Amino acid sequence: MPSAVQEVTVTVELKHLALTRALSVIDLETTGTDVRADRIVEIAVLTVFPGGKTAPFVRRVNPGRPIPPGASAVHGITDADVAGAPAFAAIAPDLFAALVGSDLAGFGIATFDVPLLVNEFARARLPFRVGGRAVLDALAVYRRHESRDLTAAVRFYLGTERTSAHAALADAGYALAVLDAQVGRYGLPPVPADLHAAVSQVDVGGAFRRDPGGAVVFGFGKYRGRPLAGVATEDPGYLRWVLGQSFLDDALALVRGALDATGAGAK
Repeated sequence: MPSAVQEVTVTVELKHLALTRALSVIDLETTGTDVRADRIVEIAVLTVFPGGKTAPFVRRVNPGRPIPPGASAVHGITDADVAGAPAFAAIAPDLFAALVGSDLAGFGIATFDVPLLVNEFARARLPFRVGGRAVLDALAVYRRHESRDLTAAVRFYLGTERTSAHAALADAGYALAVLDAQVGRYGLPPVPADLHAAVSQVDVGGAFRRDPGGAVVFGFGKYRGRPLAGVATEDPGYLRWVLGQSFLDDALALVRGALDATGAGAK
């Protein structure tokens, strides 16, 4: 067994999966969502062997760059948390050894964790190959087999079956009941204006949202809840800093537009 992985006595019982070789379940916490440019700040690998024994591999990683506040808001890992952690290149040989000969699994790994990990290994000059491995993405299975429509929402939130499908008045009633149940389940604001502010976002990653008056406001950082236009006027330097971070393109476009509107975009 590779020395990077310490086999422990914990054993899992898989009711349905039938393993013929090791299966490494991977989860990454990162500086952002760009699989080419972003970096790992924490990696966890739970390797399960035929027979059920498991071996964990968990490391914090210094990404060599500031962790964007939007990313820290998601996973809770800050620059201070990884200040003394090794760079990925330092842990790469042990991690590479831990994954030798194993299939891969996780939630969303096919489009995120695996390609990002391949790029990290490439920067460390280790040729991590996916070919010849099974890659099992639980998110892909979930999306293929579970509906994301009103019928599924009624079943999930209300514990009942939807009848009279596509009868407009009945569906409106179901939608109201689902919304009411969501407020209770997630502790969301009960007042519609406040609920709108809590759930409305104007970019895919949710870095910004709209307040009850329709203004675009920050959803992260020291200006959380403050109007983007106001911050562009008062602290354009902060917005220029945001432009250098790993936010998605639509969020960065909002920031550039706010700076351009104040005439500070080219400074």
